[in-house]
Amino acid sequence: MARPTLSLLGAATALLATSLASAQTLPQVSVTGKAVEAAPGLSGFNDPPARLPMQAISLSAERLADLGIDQLSGITKLDASVSDSYNAVGYWSQLKVRGFDLDNRFNLRRDGLPINGETSLSLANKAAVEVLKGSSGMQAGTSAPAGLVNLVVKRPLADDATTLTLGAIQSGTVEASVDHSQRFGANREFGLRVNVAAAHLDPTLRNTKGNSSTVAVAADWRLSADTLVEAEAEFSHQSQPSQDGFSLLGNTLPDPKRIDPNLNLNNQPWTLPVVFDNRHASLRVQQKLAGDWRAQAHLGIQRLRTDDRNAFGFGLDCNETSSFTGVYYCDRYGPDGRFDLYDYRSENEHRDTTALDISASGPVQLAGLRHDLTVGGLSSQFKGRFQRQAYNFAGIGNIDGTAVTAPQPALTGENTNRDERSNELYLRDRVALGADTSAWLGLRHTRLHRESVRTDGTSPTDYRQGFTTPWVAVSHAIASDWLAYASWGEGVESEVTPNRPRYINAGQALPALKSRQTEIGLKTGTQRVEGALTVFDIRHPLWRDIGSCDVDLSCEHRADGYARHRGIEASADLKWSGGGLFASASRLRARREGSSDASLNGLVPPNVPQTTLKAQLRQDLLPGLQVQVGLLHEGSRFATPDNSIPVPAWTVVDAGLRYMQGVGNQTWIWRAGVDNLTNRRAWRESPWQFEHSYLYPLAPRTFRTSLEIRL
Repeated sequence: MARPTLSLLGAATALLATSLASAQTLPQVSVTGKAVEAAPGLSGFNDPPARLPMQAISLSAERLADLGIDQLSGITKLDASVSDSYNAVGYWSQLKVRGFDLDNRFNLRRDGLPINGETSLSLANKAAVEVLKGSSGMQAGTSAPAGLVNLVVKRPLADDATTLTLGAIQSGTVEASVDHSQRFGANREFGLRVNVAAAHLDPTLRNTKGNSSTVAVAADWRLSADTLVEAEAEFSHQSQPSQDGFSLLGNTLPDPKRIDPNLNLNNQPWTLPVVFDNRHASLRVQQKLAGDWRAQAHLGIQRLRTDDRNAFGFGLDCNETSSFTGVYYCDRYGPDGRFDLYDYRSENEHRDTTALDISASGPVQLAGLRHDLTVGGLSSQFKGRFQRQAYNFAGIGNIDGTAVTAPQPALTGENTNRDERSNELYLRDRVALGADTSAWLGLRHTRLHRESVRTDGTSPTDYRQGFTTPWVAVSHAIASDWLAYASWGEGVESEVTPNRPRYINAGQALPALKSRQTEIGLKTGTQRVEGALTVFDIRHPLWRDIGSCDVDLSCEHRADGYARHRGIEASADLKWSGGGLFASASRLRARREGSSDASLNGLVPPNVPQTTLKAQLRQDLLPGLQVQVGLLHEGSRFATPDNSIPVPAWTVVDAGLRYMQGVGNQTWIWRAGVDNLTNRRAWRESPWQFEHSYLYPLAPRTFRTSLEIRL
């Protein structure tokens, strides 16, 4: 597949270059809003998107609605740099950016404040989902490399508005929502926005019926022209059985055409739903100061409660209580389709996050140059509290889904309670070196304190660490609407060796490992064309267990080599009268390098497609009627770290219709779509999780429809 996928990337890049080159000669068109723009909440700078020396996108709620996206994992349809990372129905979303897994504990934000993403995050009251692609050390104290994701909360609008939405998805899912915004007061200084959504969940995937609901309120008070106070609260709930993955059958990749994509292996009579109960609240005060300076204080609170339960398949004959057949399969299922089935239950999990950010920004003159400065501090605290858990062998399952076993719910295993306190000071500066040239600086100093202990009081760890992560860039406007830039930045991750007897350095904090990214880019942004061409190089240190680890004091957990991801990305958002095209392409070379074990060097990380192309075309057919066509292509990947089993590439086509009509003073928007139009059978992703290979199939052809009424 190398030649076709390379030609796809070349075609996408050529399309971008041709479109941008002709941008100045296109006829004038009227465009309402912007479909894609950089994320100021993540970048930390107030400059227009096309003038920022970084790659970030903002996916509006309307764009997500057109594609029927109601889960964070759905954004993998839209950007070539974003892909799946163990995305199972009924569970929390997990993403890769530029080939690296985002850490759900550290790489997610809500209106710019850190949150924990180990839950189902509702999009019902979100105005947009923002994705920063690239080194995030300037924005986050600790995080996995290659990006951040930010959820933008819907706030009261300038004009009163009410939107009602009804939707249905093939097989039985029905959903309804209300979005109401209104202003009050003699000068309309008070604003209120209420979002209520509920759904009966019945996907085409069998044995996953459930329900979800969201109630959210956002208010603001414009005390004066200089002062704005904003407050919001959200309560969301989801109860739904999760999806078990398929796996390799011995040393064979099963034929996806012979696998029922609607079969859920988590189908035991004792299967219970995963339950997520989430509470979020925030208070933000923005104040104009003298001399064009502004100050902001932003407090965010997140309280998560989870019942995590699953009939979990893992290997074959890897448990002393299973029926041993003579061959161990600890990282995949057996050649005959059998696997060890475990009763997993971890109930009443609590994950609490509190964050306070205080900052000030404005211009200053230093050494004859204008500086646009932001200085601030972020203090955050996380507390995870858990109970004992069940992870008990329950019998032998099979990939036909016909095996029935008895439950084993006894709470036989310990869990781990965690605490983290982080204090961060940051500075951002844009220096105008000339009319067309700017220098950019970001600097963040972090002090953290992390503790953990097993629920029985054993294996405690406690460590403190401090580090500074810089970011620098230079940009130059080579034409009125063209920007060239180069940037370099660091990110950091912190880890402690598990306090287990097999490690000679048990419980010790490892040196903070800094990832480094270099990026060179070319951007443009006009009313009709937005686009970018980017080349990047990321080096990310890796940890590895060195030694046998089979008896006490037999191995050491330490840094060993790094992952190096180099790539080129092209994206274009083209707008013309009556339509447009949003397309992106990525060619990634991800490799393991520098390990003390030479056999590991040169290997490609599992579940990382090397070539990706995604495009969404829209075109008006008749007044009010628009056709939409989506193309998703992901190249081949590997199912295991040793690269012994490749997973073929796949291509999917989606289609939809959007009809807008006026009914009195109302606007009705009808949407109808079909995902996986040709009913393509393939392995969508091959995540390597818990030292085990899993496979998730493409969802089958699925029809959806909705009606949105704007009052």
